[in-house]
Amino acid sequence: MKILEITASRERCAEAGWYAYDFILGQPMDDGFIEALRPLGSFLYMKMLRKPFFKVESEHFLLKGIRGDAFFRMAVHGDYPEELKKVEKFVMDSVNA
Repeated sequence: MKILEITASRERCAEAGWYAYDFILGQPMDDGFIEALRPLGSFLYMKMLRKPFFKVESEHFLLKGIRGDAFFRMAVHGDYPEELKKVEKFVMDSVNA
């Protein structure tokens, strides 16, 4: 999946030590893309909702998004900024490759 841009999100939790980023994608997320995120951590995908929602939790980051959107949000703990690059590389190398 092509990542067009990664931007700092307007929703910040810096006071708690977490920072949010929006991954802007080259196309809307589908089931295949979302399911491919499973290896990144604890995975929840609620397909039965009118707007199917997913969440991936790891020890140092959280991903969340809605199927059909062309972006997802990542919250990363401030002590582990390298996790941002790890997820970026995973998405570009592994998802929908």
